Amino acid sequence: MCAVVIGAGHKVFEFLPTSFNKKKFIVNYGVPANEIIAEIQNTAKRQCLNGGQWPQIDKVDAWMISAETATFMKCGGLGMVASELPENFNALFNKDGHGIKIITPMYLGDTGKKKAELKDDVYIGAESRSVKVKKIKTVKLMFAGKLKLREFAADIYEGEFNGVTYYFLRCDHFFGIDPAEKNPSGQTGCYVLNKNGVDEVERFAFFSKVVYQILEILATKQETFMQLPNILIANDWHSGALSGLTKYLTLAKARVGRISLENARKIKNIPVIHIAHHMGYQGWDYNNTSRILNSLYEDLATLVFKNAKAVKNSNPRTQNTLIVSDTYNQAASNMHLADRIITVSKNYMEEVSSDKSFGFDFRDILKIRKNYRNFFGIVNGYEKRLISPNAKKIKEINEYFKVTDFKFYDENSLNIKLHNKRECLKLLSRLATDEKYKEQMIPLIDLYKFDDIASLATEIDKIPVICMTSRMVEQKGYDMAIHAILHIIDRYKNAPDNFPIFILGGAGNKDLYSDLMMLKDNAKQMFRDFAKRIFVFRGYKDEFAYSVQLAADFYMMPSYFEPCGLTQMEAMAKGALPIATSTGGLVDTIEDGVDGFRTEAFFAGGERIYGSNAMAQKLQNNLNAYEAALEKAIRCFYVAPDIMHKMQQKAMQDDFSWSSADGSVYKYFKLFKTGLI
Repeated sequence: MCAVVIGAGHKVFEFLPTSFNKKKFIVNYGVPANEIIAEIQNTAKRQCLNGGQWPQIDKVDAWMISAETATFMKCGGLGMVASELPENFNALFNKDGHGIKIITPMYLGDTGKKKAELKDDVYIGAESRSVKVKKIKTVKLMFAGKLKLREFAADIYEGEFNGVTYYFLRCDHFFGIDPAEKNPSGQTGCYVLNKNGVDEVERFAFFSKVVYQILEILATKQETFMQLPNILIANDWHSGALSGLTKYLTLAKARVGRISLENARKIKNIPVIHIAHHMGYQGWDYNNTSRILNSLYEDLATLVFKNAKAVKNSNPRTQNTLIVSDTYNQAASNMHLADRIITVSKNYMEEVSSDKSFGFDFRDILKIRKNYRNFFGIVNGYEKRLISPNAKKIKEINEYFKVTDFKFYDENSLNIKLHNKRECLKLLSRLATDEKYKEQMIPLIDLYKFDDIASLATEIDKIPVICMTSRMVEQKGYDMAIHAILHIIDRYKNAPDNFPIFILGGAGNKDLYSDLMMLKDNAKQMFRDFAKRIFVFRGYKDEFAYSVQLAADFYMMPSYFEPCGLTQMEAMAKGALPIATSTGGLVDTIEDGVDGFRTEAFFAGGERIYGSNAMAQKLQNNLNAYEAALEKAIRCFYVAPDIMHKMQQKAMQDDFSWSSADGSVYKYFKLFKTGLI
């Protein structure tokens, strides 16, 4: 529940004027009036050039602050990191007194795709997992109502799951996920525009503010319901406002006597590690710039804003750490002020710090931070045991679908994958011909003109199965996939029996689903029998996606950017060779021709980012490059089955697990202890 009290507050200092950003303005940083103002003005410079002095940390007691967790609300890979890094870290290091706790919203409601509820003392998250919780505290804070700041109350619930302590923050006004009537079709889960009119940017600005409020209560020893952490891990832009609050608001409050300077520094000196997943997602909000800044910094917003001076850089849009040009940007303050920035692969770190197409407005800042060694790349880990073929899960899938008999296999029994291909044909054909069965098994997935291809079962050893079951967003390159498939249709028009089976879809954008439907229709016009082998759907069901990967020979990943990517790792673990663009973490995790296929060149903003000059001149663009990679993979299936088999074995043997030898969890442990990796 969320309490609201109108009129509560304190003496007004100075708010930022409404819509100040809609007028032409230049921020002039005046001569500091005192040491505290000087410290605020120099914070970004110190953080970017030095990363702050890393404190001595004997026992890691960190908070992972994340809007998503794979356990209770997952919309992408950042939710996997939020759950799996703490779980693996605690499993390894709890015995020595180290640990990570998770702070996340308690989402309640039903989007139609995601549902979460609290029944007595049991929280059932959107991923159908439950945890027993108890309310330990209610904190109050000022934030924007419809017209002015109001006092809101957020309840803190504590629970334990998989060896990790969770703190759930409940305020239904912000974290309720019942959607508004005008909620965009692509916005689901924790990203809905909810019935209270709260969108994702305002929701997660409030999230950061609640976390700060808890820190201030703990630091001033008003209460001891939680332990003050010694590290804050901000998981992507959702908690991007945190550094501004801990490093600016603390000092601003000390400046006007609302908190002692000693307590202000206690909070300010807690190192913040910002994990940047997708630089394309930053939490922009032009129209509500002053409203959100006033909500975060209240009547000290003008004092903070006028002194939020960025380190000297060549981008005129990033001279103030709280906005980009004239727009509130949720990621901005952490980019400028966090003690360390981590991104989720080494190659993506190079891309975002060197090319504006990847780093956007923060390219220059990240280049500075990389040169001064407070920006690093750590490849996301995963739990291999959870994504490799799993006998128990395969049994559950068979029990769920009733008509299938998928079998377990590993790298030494890849011949069983042929059996699973036949079972996948059986499932697809049943879904195509039995509407009642479809509605019972995958009611939330839309299918477009599925065809019965059970007759191909006897020939399936000669037909590659190629899937693409990513989120349907522009980043994933569905347009590139469509272009390449149309090329393959033309390429195989004289050898129709060899045309692959494509299974394409996922949760997300309706327009991209329409593009896939058009692909199927165009294929039907070009070659009717080819269209029967193209399966198009929209929505997500774990059992269905898992079944497809058990059967797939290849997995398409024509991403325009892919900071790390977990999907290619999941596919590789099941012997489905990725066919990917050479960007981000795909370069770090796929060895072309060894455990998958990658494009021989990659372009962004019209420039070559990856590959030789000669190859870039030959291929010219990503469409041609991906078309060539797809054709190369299919050719390998037909002309070099022995090489294909060895590649599948190698892919299944690869281990990117968090806790594998030299795994990512050890790099994070070193980072927590020393500030370096």
